[in-house]
Amino acid sequence: MVGYVTLGTNDLPRATRFYDVLLESLGAKRLMELESFILWGTSFDDASLAITKPFDGNASTVGNGVMVALQAQSKDAVDALHKQALELGAQDEGAPGPRGDGFYAGYFRDLDGNKLNAFFLG
Repeated sequence: MVGYVTLGTNDLPRATRFYDVLLESLGAKRLMELESFILWGTSFDDASLAITKPFDGNASTVGNGVMVALQAQSKDAVDALHKQALELGAQDEGAPGPRGDGFYAGYFRDLDGNKLNAFFLG
């Protein structure tokens, strides 16, 4: 299955500050850090999220139809993560709420325009 997901950024320090705070609330920490790449997760055995400046040196662009889903432990945790993302400067892409059959999610775009959601099943 998924080992890690990488999102592009044009401003690594800014993106790093955003994800340091946002992912800490999910129990994640930096697992790997290179000059132009940072990986967060709870361990190398679980799925992780990374940001990077594009290897080819071109500007990072948002993938149309691409989204990263961050699993939360409760509906309240979804609400809190979505709120925190907005407070950190993310743009709202859909307030937290039920999306059908026990799926609860809130959607946002990070500082580079990458689409993410926080979700809870149950």
